[in-house]
Order: sequence, then structure tokens, then C-alpha cells
Amino acid sequence: MLTRPLRIAVAGLGFMGKTHLHAWSNVDGAELAAIITADPRKLSGDLSTTGGNLETTASQFDFTGLQRYSHLEAALADPDIDAVDLCLPTHLHAEAGLAALRAGKHVLLEKPLARTSPEAYALVAEAAHSGRTLMAGHVLRFFPEWQELHRHLAAASTKLGSFRRNCASPSWSPWLNDPTKSGGAPLDLLIHDADFALHCFGLPTAISAQGLSDPATRINWLTARLSFPHSGPVDITGGWHPSPAYPFSMEFNFLTEAGTLDWSSAGRPLTLFPPNGTPCPIALQPGPDPWVAQLQYFTNCARSGTAPALCPPAESAQAVRLVEIMIESRNRNGEIIPWTN
Repeated sequence: MLTRPLRIAVAGLGFMGKTHLHAWSNVDGAELAAIITADPRKLSGDLSTTGGNLETTASQFDFTGLQRYSHLEAALADPDIDAVDLCLPTHLHAEAGLAALRAGKHVLLEKPLARTSPEAYALVAEAAHSGRTLMAGHVLRFFPEWQELHRHLAAASTKLGSFRRNCASPSWSPWLNDPTKSGGAPLDLLIHDADFALHCFGLPTAISAQGLSDPATRINWLTARLSFPHSGPVDITGGWHPSPAYPFSMEFNFLTEAGTLDWSSAGRPLTLFPPNGTPCPIALQPGPDPWVAQLQYFTNCARSGTAPALCPPAESAQAVRLVEIMIESRNRNGEIIPWTN
């Protein structure tokens, strides 16, 4: 049990690193101790060139009093750092995460856990061996609308429905458009919904998907169907669209014996439509920003030495595997593929 604040180093100051920097200032029991980036401009606190598919606030940071490292290795050798928040390009997750765990650091890895499922499973095994906390940044698990969906489905015997998530093809980080580095839209974007489907339904028995991945037109899109032994099916639809003006949106729609639970970030508030009766808007309790809640949970787990049961790394590794099967089925024009690790 750590009685002092958890000393954090944030590695990677792109879109998600910038988002996490804002959130860390509101986390109890944590202290931002260091930043890690090879970009001298960002190392100075100027993140004005950093963008993404969601709105962020200030782009100028005061890093006075923080250790500033150009390389991860130097930060991992710092005995005053307890944990690293890795917001690096996806293809670097496994190498950086394994190095951090072997250096005795707790590790928060921005989603997905790794570029491939073998790498993800290796991270899970190393965390178990090291005794350190490993958690993927699956922030949907900390959104109140999605937490309500999980509660609703947990109480239902009949349940089926769909997730949808779309945005413009990313222009803010060139590596994202290289599928060998990012995994494309399914692994970078739809991993959120794959992870949440596992969170609510467990492992599917079979997966099928169709869609299109065309670098020339910047389209990377699919619709997948997940089959489960005692519920479902669950559909996951979306991806990257070629127009840079295409807006980001996410939504879900699920049917149970209690009715249809529906929500969209594009303006449909969380509402239950019962089989008989009028629609029932669901009032959510106000809570912290989801990114703050996510980092607070990681901090609490790392300080107390408890496993992150709300976001277990084994499920995060399975989410990577699920997306791989979705892509494989899309490449086979919708062939039904059974679940395998």
C-alpha cells in the first residue's frame, strides 16, 4: 500500500497524451512527475500542433518542476517514478509496456493494449509476473451512459443490439493511416465497442464482418456480427470516412425484455423505450470527467496493489483478438469465424 501520491510519467504527447495531461491534474493521490517526448517543442510545453477527433482545451502547459525526458529508457531508470502512462503509437505499446513492467513500474496503456493479440497476451503475462498494475485506457467503461448500459444488460435475460462509431479518416497523426502501425479503424476506433461487447456479453462463439479498407479513398469501415451462446447477436458498425468534415459520433441501441435502451452522442439522450408506456429518459448522476475517472481508478489500483477488476487487462487483450477476427472475416467477405485465442 503506497501512502504517498503515485508519481506519474506521461510518455507521448500526441492527442491522447494531451488529453491525459489535462486529466491528471484532477486525480487525487497522483502527482505528475515527468513527461517523455522526443519532440523538443512539446517538451517545452507547447502542444498547439496536437489535434484529434474530439475537442480539447488548452494547448500550452507549464512543465516547470517536472522531469523532462527525450527517451523512455531514462524515465524508466528514474527510481522516483512509480508509474508510466503510455500514450504512444499503437505499434510501440508492447515494447514500451514490457520495458516499463520489467523496470518495476505500474503501467497505464492507452487503448488498444497492443498492436497484436500475441503482444497483448505477453503484456498480461508480464504484469502477472511483475506484480505491477497493468490497465488499458478503455475509457468507455467510465462513461456514465455506458455504465448504465452495462447495468441494464446485466439485469436482462433477453439482450441484443448494436454499437455504431464513426469519424473522419485521421489526419492528425500520420502513423494512424498505416495499418501496420495502427491496425486501421477497427483496432483504433471500433476497439472501444469490441471491448464493451466483451464487458457486457463475454466471449462470442463466432464472428462475421463485411466492409471496405481502401487506402486510396481513405475508407476503412466494417459492420460485424458477434454471436453468443445465450444472448445477442451484437452488431458493431463504423469506421473512418474520407471526408475530413465528417463528424465524430458514437451510439448504442439494445433490446431487452424491459424495452429498448437508446443513446447517441449526436443528441439522443439516454432513454428507455418500454414495451408498453411512454419513453423514459434516464437521469444520470453527475460524476467526474470520464478520463479523470479512468486515471483515478488506475491510481487507486496501483496505490493499493489491487487488480483493475473494472478494466482487467485480460479482457483488453481479448478485445484486440476480437478485432483481429473481425478484420479477418472482412477480408474473407463475411466468412463466419469461430472465436479462438
